[in-house]
Amino acid sequence: MVLPFYPRTTMGLSSLDILGFVGFLALVFGVSIAASRRKSTTTEDYFLAGRELNWWLIGISLVASNISTEHFVGLAGRGYELGLAIASYEWMAAVTMVVVALYFLPRFLRAGIFTMPEYLEYRYDGLARSIMAFFMMLAYVLVALATVLYSGSLALNAVIGLDVVTGIWIIGALAGIYVTYGGLRAVVWTELIQGTALLFGALLVFLLSLKAIGGWGEFTALSAGKLHTVLPWNHPEMPWLAVFIGGLWIPNLFYWGLNQFITQRALAARSLAEGQRGTLFAAAIKVSIPFLIIMPGMMAVHIFPDLIKTPDQAYPVLIRELVPAGLLGIMLAALFGAVLSTFESLLNSAATIFSLDIYQRLWRPSAEPAQLLRVGRWATLALFLIGCLWAPIVGRAGSVFQYIQMFWGFISPGIVAVFLVGMISPRTPPRAAHGAMLLGIPVYGLLLWFLPEVAFLHHMAITFAVVVLYMAVVTVRQPLAEPVVLPIKAGLDLTPAPHVKLFGAAVIGAVAALYLYFW
Repeated sequence: MVLPFYPRTTMGLSSLDILGFVGFLALVFGVSIAASRRKSTTTEDYFLAGRELNWWLIGISLVASNISTEHFVGLAGRGYELGLAIASYEWMAAVTMVVVALYFLPRFLRAGIFTMPEYLEYRYDGLARSIMAFFMMLAYVLVALATVLYSGSLALNAVIGLDVVTGIWIIGALAGIYVTYGGLRAVVWTELIQGTALLFGALLVFLLSLKAIGGWGEFTALSAGKLHTVLPWNHPEMPWLAVFIGGLWIPNLFYWGLNQFITQRALAARSLAEGQRGTLFAAAIKVSIPFLIIMPGMMAVHIFPDLIKTPDQAYPVLIRELVPAGLLGIMLAALFGAVLSTFESLLNSAATIFSLDIYQRLWRPSAEPAQLLRVGRWATLALFLIGCLWAPIVGRAGSVFQYIQMFWGFISPGIVAVFLVGMISPRTPPRAAHGAMLLGIPVYGLLLWFLPEVAFLHHMAITFAVVVLYMAVVTVRQPLAEPVVLPIKAGLDLTPAPHVKLFGAAVIGAVAALYLYFW
């Protein structure tokens, strides 16, 4: 099928564009093969790149994994429709990453875990680990993998008219091949290239959009009503109460601190200091994302008001109409790289959870490393097929960005509560964790059903409060006889990065200054 955006003939690809696009793909695959020459013989090699990652590689990989076409399509689309207030997802994410670097990461690296569900087994029990692993696998397949594929193919369709379903299978196959072969080491090195191309491509579109609209002064004058970052407390989508002290913290803490898809890079750090530096480096980059993605979406309202039929078309139309021949291939390469980097990261993380938290934990506790590597590769292939088959369904859900955020709300409040309460209260029993993760689903669903006019971020906050209250009651009534003591992994340098709190404060200060400027 071809979505009814625009005729394919509105912008063709020059030979230079095609050369640049093919050259980019060749470079990505070449780096992937080179990074994978060191054959993975252990689970640590394949799933955590041998725990050898440096800070700059971690930082770029975190950003490349996070920023994909669901941002270029979905986040820019929300900027087109809602305005700069949607930037809170990015700026508050940067603040959250500071919290993760200072307080979460030291605990996780000290325990030497491979996956986030594994931490729950150390803190609670095996059932808590299995519940989280099952939830994560379900969410990766039905939400993350599918939305990345769909939004990526949607962007290619809008720019060059590529059939959406065909694009889904092309993207999935290309990413699946080298993830299956090379594991996390191949993923992070290709993400270095893709992440760099992504940021420069986004900068190019921002500058071209700014020129087309007449400069910064003209943009701020035309968009004055949508440049506010602080909206009323009862706003249906981005109320200030949820942004600063409420529900937005739930998806942020979950995504940046407890989501295997993201934390796997920091878990692969060669030391705590490298992991903290990499996380703060990524936080600093995140501060710039609203300028590179959201503001161009807002400019599209005024540049091409007659060409854009739905908000999710805003950024693809900017690319197609503004990027000159010769540079279009580079921008397409950046977009394509964004899809590949996120999809390959999701595949690798989902395969890691399946292999270690489900297969080994529930079926083959005595599995040898070679067997786990084979299972991980077969799981990658299976997940790629499922994601490609489910991706077209996402198109029926409306806004890609809202689809992602609302679906994660079913599981993130319970998971965040289980981790936070477990860290604060060492006598909270496993039963509290089991009930909390299960209870969060019906509570959030009922809130969506009975209070549809209330922002889903408030739903998340209420769900989190109910779940924490449940855990507190269970802890008071049935506390553990002895506090839980987590294991400590030998051999890893757990010395914090010098001046890490100062760098974290600088990131928070930059975010605060932007909020004050765009109040």
